[in-house]
Amino acid sequence: MTESTTNRDRLMLTAIDLMAEKGYQGVTTKEIAAAAGVSEMTLFRQFGTKLQLLEQAIDRFHYAGEMEELFSTRLTWSLREDLLRITRAYHDIMDRNRKLVLVMLRSAELSDLRDRAQDHPRQLQQLLTAYFQEMHRQGKVKAIDSEAQAMAFMWMNYGAFISRLHNADLITAVSQEQFLQTSIALFVDALTPMNERIKER
Repeated sequence: MTESTTNRDRLMLTAIDLMAEKGYQGVTTKEIAAAAGVSEMTLFRQFGTKLQLLEQAIDRFHYAGEMEELFSTRLTWSLREDLLRITRAYHDIMDRNRKLVLVMLRSAELSDLRDRAQDHPRQLQQLLTAYFQEMHRQGKVKAIDSEAQAMAFMWMNYGAFISRLHNADLITAVSQEQFLQTSIALFVDALTPMNERIKER
């Protein structure tokens, strides 16, 4: 990792921390630079503006790249194993980015940036849709609307993440692992053709 890359990541992570604490408008580029241990000129040279810094942080830290790698190299074509792997990866990435998500949700002035951030779930939806289509082609998944199934899977997991973000422990004692195992079992039972169920017994 080059010094320039290190500075860029440090600036982005520092900006996210400060914005999560004070809000997007409550933080200046001067504060971000000082907290990251660089000059404000370095920030301007690396990113241009505070908004461009946040845009690049979304591209750098959000999940599209990691998900593409997972789908291209780590699938086993076992529905249960794959959905668990995808779900765990999704929650790991979202938990890691919880401060970034909070900044985006709390700042009304970032509506255009929220639209840009939709590229990540859009890419995940395409990956999942193609996965369900291929699993159907292999006879491992029932005939379904693959895009609708992908969205159901994504909305379920996004809802669980948002619930945890806002203190889910206040409404349930169900752990994240219990949620993952139960929700994946429901999907697998609903999608697996009868002949595949018989093979697994």
